[in-house]
Amino acid sequence: MVRGTQSAAAQLFRFRLDLQSGVPVYRQLIDQLLAALATCQLKAGDQVPTVRQVAVDLAINPNTVVRAYKELEIRGVLATQQGTGTFIAEVSLSRDEVEHKRRLHQLVGEMVARAGGEGYSLKELMEALKEQRR
Repeated sequence: MVRGTQSAAAQLFRFRLDLQSGVPVYRQLIDQLLAALATCQLKAGDQVPTVRQVAVDLAINPNTVVRAYKELEIRGVLATQQGTGTFIAEVSLSRDEVEHKRRLHQLVGEMVARAGGEGYSLKELMEALKEQRR
């Protein structure tokens, strides 16, 4: 992978923790990075914050960050270059259109069900999704 230039959006990317959510910290890091990719806040070639920087910023154990980054490397989302840093990998999805749509509908159904179970209306969910894009 070729090291890309850091986009302005990537320079603004910061992890946040919700210690009340019940979601493990490493999982929150993974989810936030994947969300940043989905909303184009991060793109292929962007450098992600170092393990040390994330651990210091969030006051967490560096091993927690390593766990999240390793899982993302296994998935092919991140690529680490020794001595240079960790970057968003070039991802080439080879799913066909039918499978892509099927998985998207499954994810939407799960999100709607979870939101409904938490007492949110579909309107609130859609507004939150629109805000997420900003």
